[in-house]
Amino acid sequence: MKSLLAILLLTLSIQSQTIKIAVAANVSYAINDLKQEFNRFYPDTKVEVILGSTGKLTAQIKHGAPYHILMGANMMYPEMLYKEGFAVTRPMVYAQGSLAYLSKKKRDFSKVMELLKSDEVKKIAVANPKTAPYGIATEEALKSAKVYDDIKSKFVFGDSISQTVTYATKATDIGFIAKSSLFSPQMSHFKKGVNWADVDPKLYTPIDQGIVLLKHGEKSAEASAFYAFIFSKKAEEIFKKFGYIIP
Repeated sequence: MKSLLAILLLTLSIQSQTIKIAVAANVSYAINDLKQEFNRFYPDTKVEVILGSTGKLTAQIKHGAPYHILMGANMMYPEMLYKEGFAVTRPMVYAQGSLAYLSKKKRDFSKVMELLKSDEVKKIAVANPKTAPYGIATEEALKSAKVYDDIKSKFVFGDSISQTVTYATKATDIGFIAKSSLFSPQMSHFKKGVNWADVDPKLYTPIDQGIVLLKHGEKSAEASAFYAFIFSKKAEEIFKKFGYIIP
């Protein structure tokens, strides 16, 4: 009887566990759909999401933040955490992100990157390349297009890609954002070719987004289940819906 009670209590504790997922800001638009789908299978598991730039989330993990999983915006930080012993699984690519540039006003996107040199474009929102992988990709794309030196004085830096989206829609003339943000309901009024355009993917290295199970989540059955779910067909469909590429 005692052993049966112990098993029951253990089962209840697993079912009611809260797992903490550190999530790169660009995934903020897809994460609610992912949580809802996961909770169809694990209805009693609370998934707590901590959003931020991957660099800042990594720093928090190194300083002891009790996160179970990191879903990064590139592979660099997950690989760092694995090499330094903070993660227990090798980094895996769960999706590839892509860049777009957005204006709240109608723009002539046929000019491509030359548009950024216009006197009408006085402020350009970009994610900080020191903290946000999408900032690194933006910098690379602008240098590849040979416009970086001409426009760098116009930059307004966001600490994360979500902050950069806010700047692009409220405070600047154009912003370089994660394409995934354009698929959220709040952004549906922005039209391709009118308010936004894709950044030519040939201008920057593919944004491989990496996930790791962290040391804190090593013994959590629910954290392992969420990690596995991210590679499921259902999760893949959600990522694609939000403009990601599944490699």
